[in-house]
Amino acid sequence: MTLSLAALKPLIRKHSEIGILLVALLLVLLFIATSGGRWNNAYNISTILQVTATLGLMTLGIALVIGTGEIDISVGSTFGMAALIYLFLAVRIDPALAALVAVAAGGAIGAFNGLLVTRTGTPSLIVTLGSLMIFRGLAIALTSGFAFSVPYKDRGALSYFVLGGDNVFRFGSFSGVNTGFLWLIVGLVVLTIALKFARFGNHLLAVGGSAASAHSRGVRVDRVKLNAFIICGLLAGLGGVLEAGKLGSADGSMGRLMELQAIASCVLGGCLLAGGRISLLGALVGTFVLSSIQSYLVVMAIAPQWFMVLLGIIVVLAALSDRGLRQWALKR
Repeated sequence: MTLSLAALKPLIRKHSEIGILLVALLLVLLFIATSGGRWNNAYNISTILQVTATLGLMTLGIALVIGTGEIDISVGSTFGMAALIYLFLAVRIDPALAALVAVAAGGAIGAFNGLLVTRTGTPSLIVTLGSLMIFRGLAIALTSGFAFSVPYKDRGALSYFVLGGDNVFRFGSFSGVNTGFLWLIVGLVVLTIALKFARFGNHLLAVGGSAASAHSRGVRVDRVKLNAFIICGLLAGLGGVLEAGKLGSADGSMGRLMELQAIASCVLGGCLLAGGRISLLGALVGTFVLSSIQSYLVVMAIAPQWFMVLLGIIVVLAALSDRGLRQWALKR
């Protein structure tokens, strides 16, 4: 047994997502054993994947920013603004063009954050906290307490279907996978390739590990951070479009507190908040874990406010467990 545990050390040192994979497996077994079939049924699994899709896109963007040693807590309001822009325009112009405008708006918010952080040297926590309040306030002011929506009879176009408006791969009692989940898979594949095989990934992690050292080796630190913020905004905007496409309506509160869930997913997935180490796959498994916990509370008729309490406890425990696991793995 001692030999087998020692053999795990190199694996844990190399793959930071192993911890969250073990947590996810244990939680799934716990939910199956205690929910009496209410959690582990085809309809509920399909719903969990729907929630995971839009939150997951936001999480991928946050992971990139965390990789540079910065943070973006404005993604929830970016998500909501993109959803409102998409729904406002979708009934006036082609939905695909409306989606492009909404995603671009997300990228513009990311650029706004990135420029303020890199040009002024202001901590990203402060900059994005301000952005969170600015764009949340704008969303509430624009909607004036009402919701933007697209009538159900107008959602038959292919654009709506592709942008989260319906499910695919239905069979038997399984109600299928929302098309938004396919966008998540595409995003994961593209960003994983960029991180592992492109100069962008090397520079991003080098900046997060030590910005001064990266700069001395010719890496344009500010440009890398700016690009990470822009991509983060684009992904949050895409998530907002897909959520709006799925629901068909949105109000000024859309995306509220999702930034905390996305950051928590990154922490759970093995992303180091100090920068220099991220795992996109681990962050997505973290998103699945949070979506699963939320779903479990709903099917077990537990008051939803306990979700935030559990979220905080789990994040603290995960951070401590991850630290302990990695320290153990680093011992010779």
